[in-house]
Amino acid sequence: MKTFRSIEFYTGTREEQLPDFSTDFPYVASCVDLNKYSGRFVPWHWHKAVELFYIETGTLEYRTPKGKILFPAGSGGMVNSNVLHMTKPQGENIKTVQLIHIFDTSFIAGEHGSRIEQKYILPITTAPQLEIIALYPDSQPQKRILDLIQNAIHLPEQEFGYEIRLREILSEIWLSLFEVSSSILEEKKKHDKTNDKVKMMMIYIHEHYAGKISIPDLAAAAYLSERECYRVFHDCLHMTPTEYITGYRLQMACQMLANSQEPVTAISHACGLGSSSYFGKVFREYMGYTPVDYRRKWQNFDR
Repeated sequence: MKTFRSIEFYTGTREEQLPDFSTDFPYVASCVDLNKYSGRFVPWHWHKAVELFYIETGTLEYRTPKGKILFPAGSGGMVNSNVLHMTKPQGENIKTVQLIHIFDTSFIAGEHGSRIEQKYILPITTAPQLEIIALYPDSQPQKRILDLIQNAIHLPEQEFGYEIRLREILSEIWLSLFEVSSSILEEKKKHDKTNDKVKMMMIYIHEHYAGKISIPDLAAAAYLSERECYRVFHDCLHMTPTEYITGYRLQMACQMLANSQEPVTAISHACGLGSSSYFGKVFREYMGYTPVDYRRKWQNFDR
């Protein structure tokens, strides 16, 4: 099981890059301590793989374009394929730890187009009404799934047959998720193209954050008018395009400060925030630290 304190993205996208994720074994388990994440949150992102999670300590807020759900310790759930989401712990000084399985559904479905995929996988992964399946321990069927999620995390990786046993448990979890969400699956909803549009604009920002980004150019990247651009950001991310651009630039600045010795002035220009004085002002408002103090805190974190 891996321990992470940040996420990385594929070049030119906001799709999360999953370490140790390979075609012959498309699965990764991780332990996420949100207190060790820069800014104590995981920014907006998505991944084709599905995400099963269990909250070990603290309370974690999941946000999607449709709203937010709180998950206290002992609860968990599933984030569906390609769903845009971010997470943020509740409480300033409360340790929040999350156990996560991320896997491509081919791991349990087998070959693309198989009967298992058609009958059991696609009805869930293609259902727009199923962004997140929330699971709470006060429901016995849901508690059973939560127990399975924990059991799978603690399978000994070096034990003979680990891969097959893991696939067996994940398959059992999937069938149980199918059962607990059956009533929701009966609802007929159309795919919301707004999500695709905001992803296109997020990709544009990821590619151009170091330079000037105008709203007309950003809107054009998703074939929208400026007015529609503002509406899509408001509806999906509950912020303006400018707020998102600034936030993303500051996220990049945090990574540069924590992982390099580049001068603050160079970082301020590299992340598209201009002069070091403006960068320092905005950074302190956003993070509560000066860039120098932030660098000192995170580069000395494990010492």
